[in-house]
Amino acid sequence: QVQLVESGGGLVQAGGSLRLSCAASGRTSSSVFMGWFRQTAGKEREFVASIRWNGGSTYYADSVKGRFTISSDNAKNTVYLQMNSLKPEDTAVYYCASKTVFVGPYNYWGQGTQVTVSS
Repeated sequence: QVQLVESGGGLVQAGGSLRLSCAASGRTSSSVFMGWFRQTAGKEREFVASIRWNGGSTYYADSVKGRFTISSDNAKNTVYLQMNSLKPEDTAVYYCASKTVFVGPYNYWGQGTQVTVSS
């Protein structure tokens, strides 16, 4: 089992920045990828970014490329999402997730943290 706890959400004006953190505990050595997803009311959860836990390869949704940066501190078992140049359409609940397989769904999810960007 892997437990994930997000923090760092909040209210920010358009153009501002926020940094989300995801602290992982439990069997973190089994994680292959860590990812960030987001969801707004009435919409499906969408992929934002992911990072390979060992090796650091990163992947981004087109909508956030150049504005968001995912990083990890393996010693602290923590993944970050630095969000710059935020737009109102970035408003969502952001979820951290972990998966233990290269191909397949994310196995573990955090409880989510709200990000609200005002215009």
